[in-house]
Amino acid sequence: MRGKSQLQESLAALAVHIAALGAPRPEYKPYSWIRFEDQARVLLDEKVPVFSFIYGIPPQEILEECRTKRIVTIGTATTPEEGAALQEAGVDAIVASGFEAGGHRGSFLRAAEDSLTGTFSLVPQIADMVNVPVIAAGGIADARGVVAALALGAEAVQMGTVFLACEDSGASRIHRETLRRRNAKHTALTKAFTGRLARGIRNRVMEDLNRAETEILPYPLQRELVRNLTIAAEGAGRADLVPMWAGQSANLSTCTDVSGFLTSLVEEVSEIAGSLIQ
Repeated sequence: MRGKSQLQESLAALAVHIAALGAPRPEYKPYSWIRFEDQARVLLDEKVPVFSFIYGIPPQEILEECRTKRIVTIGTATTPEEGAALQEAGVDAIVASGFEAGGHRGSFLRAAEDSLTGTFSLVPQIADMVNVPVIAAGGIADARGVVAALALGAEAVQMGTVFLACEDSGASRIHRETLRRRNAKHTALTKAFTGRLARGIRNRVMEDLNRAETEILPYPLQRELVRNLTIAAEGAGRADLVPMWAGQSANLSTCTDVSGFLTSLVEEVSEIAGSLIQ
């Protein structure tokens, strides 16, 4: 059976680490898919105030129901063409996600590998072609990045990695601690952790899985496979064996207290912006 043989091929690069941690060797079992429409239905029924999504555009009937229920829709674009497609679909705002961003690339018109535009090139291009608010994302970690994004046409910014380092974040302890170390500045794009292109901190497991001979399962099967190692590695405090999502400005993530960081961020943005218009 091809599924079983693929599992064994992909497991080869992980097996030695899983065994060393004393975790059970994964066994093959068919994957049960979760329909997007079923997930979206939960949001619609709960009438959430904002519905933000990546990897394309929801069916028109879902977007229409959002408008009827006054749910704000925010799509994600990694290229100007994706920004135009999202506006045509009628979304309320667009996240312009540069390739500096941590985590998954949300590309949907072309392969993610062919959609690697930087944030400060992407933002003005999308801002010039759409008439809805543009939210800049990717590599923004301090007041300087916020001011630059606003100057390029964004009406807001989206910051992720910098908040992961905070004590109140949902990231694991070893993830938070790793983000505060100097090696956090070494990030790379890889399909190794989930089967889809994503950015994380370079570590031992990334290097092992990025070898040319390693078999990578399609998403989300690769993610499920790697979780067998991740759960055991986190329990053992092995940061070198855990996927560490992070953007290219991860070494600027010095925040430990969310409230204090936000207060200083607003003050610094005002100070920088004020000095530029004097």
